[in-house]
Amino acid sequence: MSRRLVNITLDNLDDLPRRCRRCVFWELDPVSGDRAEDSGDPGLEKEAWISGTLLEWGSCGKIVYVDGVPAGFVIYSPPLYSPRSVAFPTSPVSADAVLLMTGHIIPEFSGGGLGRMLIQGVAKDLTRRGVKAIEAFGDLKWEEPSCVVPAEYLLSVGFKTVRPHLRFPRLRLELKTAVSWREDVEVALERLLGSMSPERALRPV
Repeated sequence: MSRRLVNITLDNLDDLPRRCRRCVFWELDPVSGDRAEDSGDPGLEKEAWISGTLLEWGSCGKIVYVDGVPAGFVIYSPPLYSPRSVAFPTSPVSADAVLLMTGHIIPEFSGGGLGRMLIQGVAKDLTRRGVKAIEAFGDLKWEEPSCVVPAEYLLSVGFKTVRPHLRFPRLRLELKTAVSWREDVEVALERLLGSMSPERALRPV
């Protein structure tokens, strides 16, 4: 099974699930979002947002493919690029952080560590760009796929609550922690592989 992590671009935007491809919950303020849903084309609005953010700020999302099939994605940006973020009761996002807006793993691929892989990809990208942390609004009462990420998932991949709320706490992942975690995994893998003789490593199973 091959896994591949790539940046979201206009060329692969259509690989997002159809519902997410047309969703502008985070990209527009509530009034503009409703207007786009009622009388505009939210798919075009999404495309315009991705295009503008890529040009002005850089990479703003990742898609993970399993054997060439899109299996999940995340979208992130500075909070200024996400008008909806100020509508949350636990806003604003800290000035030194980038907002993890939304993400989704296709149900048939859940439980395979793809969510953690996506967050690690975001962490690596943002660390390289000098960002100190990722923040997100989690949903403590999440029951089905929606625009807000389950708080339980965020906590499971290393986020910590920085502003509690009964429904939408704001959570934070310090990128130094994420990088050291990645390095620990890589060191462990190197040790494991180094302990195997070439004969054992290449022997067919």
